[in-house]
Amino acid sequence: MSQHDPRDPDTLPRHLHDVQQLLSRQRLVEGLVHRQSMPHQDLVESIVHRQHTTALRRKLDRLHPADIAWILEALPLADRLLVWDLVRSEKDGEILLEVSDAVRDGLIATMDRAELRAAAETLDADELADLAPSLPPDLMQEVLDDLDHEERRQVHAAMSYPEDTVGALMDFDMVTVRADVTLEVVLRYLRRFEALPDHTDQIFVVDRAERLRGILTLESLLISDPERAVAEVMQREAVISFAPEDDAGSAAQAFERYDLVSAPVLDAARRVIGRLTVADMVDYIREESEAEILSHAGLREEEDIFAPVIRSVKNRWAWLAINLVTAFVASRVIGLFEGSIEQLVALAALMPIVAGVGGNAGNQTITMIVRAIAMGQIQPSALRRLLGKELGVALINGLVWGCVLGLVAWALYGNPALGLVMTAAMILNLLLAAIAGVLIPLIRQRLGKDPALGSSVLITAITDSGGFFIFLGLATLFLL
Repeated sequence: MSQHDPRDPDTLPRHLHDVQQLLSRQRLVEGLVHRQSMPHQDLVESIVHRQHTTALRRKLDRLHPADIAWILEALPLADRLLVWDLVRSEKDGEILLEVSDAVRDGLIATMDRAELRAAAETLDADELADLAPSLPPDLMQEVLDDLDHEERRQVHAAMSYPEDTVGALMDFDMVTVRADVTLEVVLRYLRRFEALPDHTDQIFVVDRAERLRGILTLESLLISDPERAVAEVMQREAVISFAPEDDAGSAAQAFERYDLVSAPVLDAARRVIGRLTVADMVDYIREESEAEILSHAGLREEEDIFAPVIRSVKNRWAWLAINLVTAFVASRVIGLFEGSIEQLVALAALMPIVAGVGGNAGNQTITMIVRAIAMGQIQPSALRRLLGKELGVALINGLVWGCVLGLVAWALYGNPALGLVMTAAMILNLLLAAIAGVLIPLIRQRLGKDPALGSSVLITAITDSGGFFIFLGLATLFLL
């Protein structure tokens, strides 16, 4: 039984610490035994090794596959592979689904065909479709050949839909009944199941052609007279359903808005072909949130924190190269005003403040715009209103904080003109940050690109170069 308490945020770190302690103790004791000379040395080393691996395996047996996946991602490569070898084979498939893509590829590379096939055969059709891109094509074909016709059809159906669509996320494990039977018949039917599908809060009522006619909630089933027909108590109106081509992000918003636990997925003829559950949506939202965080930093994909150096370099180099170019541009902007800086050294101390505050303000704007794009709240016609609103915010912030910094500069250097230049530069750079913060994600969206990808790099480049140019330019005009 898993010892994970979802209410305790320290549970997972504690499990990780226990595993690390067991691994450390194993290395220490086996190292000491190996260095000592004694009769039957090999036998003693084998017994000591077996004792420690037994303790570690016992610990892993008590953990949920999702907890083991989290621990594997947090371990260095050598320890990760050692722990992976000790995991029970019946958990392999679930763990491979839970770990990140980067870690999954490394684990699969250590498994032979028999192990991979056994892991794949423990998964449901929708889960197998999720794992399929990571498996060798010939092995995947062997697994498909072993499935019955219906399971094979479901796997092909799930794999046929693009990522980020409802069809790619739906599962096929659900309960359907007819409208003309009584609730007593439905109850007897449900008792034949060993367990209901996860997150079953409603039963789909269908006709003979599997077309949706309504939904029967478990609450209605339990509190209504068993002699009543399903048609009398089922809900026909306001049934929330999805098409397999629908955007997964929109579906996730619907689950949040209407507090859904499950919902049917219908084809063009309104036949029930699958369902979405809140678990699918939580996983999708988590993955999208992680991808957005990485995109802001210019990372193209999730990265194993213990990945080989070369692999990490390949993931990071592109936007670092862009950042290098933009940094060079910023340095040349400063170079244009070397004479001004030599005459008034205070400029060198103050110009990073202007650039830094502008970059922070720009990132705030971009974060708001990207979030609104993700939630479908921005239409092309809203561009003028968005620009007006963000420029208003920038103007007020620029006046307030520009005056504060202007007074500080006056107090530090005894030069009121320098304070006025500082105030003006702050206002202008914040206005520039607002314009860039609105336009960068909207332009990338218009070009069909990820609005969040590299946005922080671009906004920093603009506010740095622009801030330096505005501040040093004003100083050159009015102070020298």
